[in-house]
Amino acid sequence: MKTAWVFPGQGSQAIGMGVDLAATPMGKDRLIEAETILGWSVLDKCRGEETELANTLYTQPCLYTVESMLIDLLKDKGQKIDLVAGHSLGEYSALYAAEAFDFVTGLNLVKRRAQLMSEAAGGKMAALMKFDRSQLEAAIAAIPDVVLANDNSDQQVVISGTPEAVDRLCSQVKVKRALPLKVSGAFHSPLMAEAATQFQQLLEEVNFTDAKIPVLSNVDPTPQTSATILKERLIQQMTGSVRWREIMLALSQQEITQVLEVGPGKVLAGLIKRACPEIEINNVASLNDF
Repeated sequence: MKTAWVFPGQGSQAIGMGVDLAATPMGKDRLIEAETILGWSVLDKCRGEETELANTLYTQPCLYTVESMLIDLLKDKGQKIDLVAGHSLGEYSALYAAEAFDFVTGLNLVKRRAQLMSEAAGGKMAALMKFDRSQLEAAIAAIPDVVLANDNSDQQVVISGTPEAVDRLCSQVKVKRALPLKVSGAFHSPLMAEAATQFQQLLEEVNFTDAKIPVLSNVDPTPQTSATILKERLIQQMTGSVRWREIMLALSQQEITQVLEVGPGKVLAGLIKRACPEIEINNVASLNDF
């Protein structure tokens, strides 16, 4: 039996996440450590208002911190892992689980990423459900300033670009449902190039170590442990597409039989269930799930 852990990203956050973990000795220490780096309390945000937690500035550090606590609790129980992957922000949790960097290094990166992404303005993102893929791909190729940001599954994608380009694509492609996302910028698109350049300066100063578990990256869903390559892939992630559909196919190709979604919500579990019905899927979001 081969097991993979997957980590959700922005959009999966939920009020109350991590609150029960704060009662554990490791959780207490982790939250104090996080507050020192962030200058605000993760626990307060997770107990607070939904609109505040949904602010990119807070969502990303909160998710990473909560997911890191779940990772440590799972590892304490001696859980064996063969592969890890994370969706967008979740890739940072995957790299932490694979021991490519420590918690503090990861949180410093996530803090800066969240700042840069929350400052990005003037872009738009929309989720599209049920469409003709060849028609969608042709429209993306024909319309400037819009890209496929998240290729989540055969029938669910997110497009990203200028508001005009996103609206134009939505009017040209027949979809069952188009849902604008509540984000400030066009994440995972070339419009994030300036933010990505600033982020790269920080990333280049950070030491990664070779991962102990192979990682499937968003921009390249092939198993990798090399510190240099994993860092390069992370640099490309801010402007590159989240190739989740291919990550799910890779789980089957790598003969994964069990997947554990580590973090709040069941978004990734739902996608994997439809794409890979042969894989057994479980979720760990709180102490109860242990």
